Amino acid sequence: MTTLRFTKGHGTQNDFVLLFDEHGEIELTPDLVRFLCDRRAGIGADGVIRAVRSGRLNAGKGYDASTWFMDYWNADGSVSEMCGNGARVFAMFLEREAAVDARGGLTIGTRGGARTVTALGDDRYAVGMGQWALGNAPDGFDSEVDARGLTPPRPALSVDVGNPHHVVALATADELAALDLTAAPTVRPHPEDGSNVEFAVALGGEMIGDEPHGRVRMRVHERGSGETMSCGTGACAVALAVRSWAGPGAPNVWDVEVPGGMVTVRIKGDRTVLEGPAVLVADGVVEVPA
Repeated sequence: MTTLRFTKGHGTQNDFVLLFDEHGEIELTPDLVRFLCDRRAGIGADGVIRAVRSGRLNAGKGYDASTWFMDYWNADGSVSEMCGNGARVFAMFLEREAAVDARGGLTIGTRGGARTVTALGDDRYAVGMGQWALGNAPDGFDSEVDARGLTPPRPALSVDVGNPHHVVALATADELAALDLTAAPTVRPHPEDGSNVEFAVALGGEMIGDEPHGRVRMRVHERGSGETMSCGTGACAVALAVRSWAGPGAPNVWDVEVPGGMVTVRIKGDRTVLEGPAVLVADGVVEVPA
């Protein structure tokens, strides 16, 4: 067996195994990712994040070779374009491991495009999540989702925030709690590359200082990981969908309750910013089966 140094971290309990691999020396494979993410036989996580210079892997082409790249893998061994919660934890990890200073903004590479992460203090970070696009849905919906515990199937809106999402509006918190997300929801039309599916209940809003905030509660089934305690890109997708359904005058700032805590999404024109905490839980060494 070989050994591998790792760090365990999470953002609103969306948890990750982090690997520091500046020079691309770790052979990261689907089998290794599945082992690391296994909650019984491995360490346990929703995904693996490798910190590597962009010049050291094919996915980093198009970035300056020295740019830090967030090499993100889902728990099932597939790769993903972007992870908003992971980007916050990644920035905290780089501050510690590579002595970077994220207070003025740290631009990182991802498969979904460049992202800038800014340290806000008190272990909170803001992530510029890039451009977004709603599905072509004049009536607010362009698809249908079927999930266990939800009868009949419900209309949904597709949202692209660097990775694909479908958002379903529910009427009550009881409906949300009754969902069984141990099985993947079915989306129609079927998205060729899969999709993250969010279920959301609007909770009204309030003034915080002089700024109106909307509030929404969500659960998510993530493509490649199953139900997770939080999803940063999913929170952005939910905020965008709910604002769209709410119509003119809806807030541009949304506090999104997830099972693992709360994040804030700020909608700024054709881009979003995700704010929330990051935690590094533990460091260790794991023996990797041959």
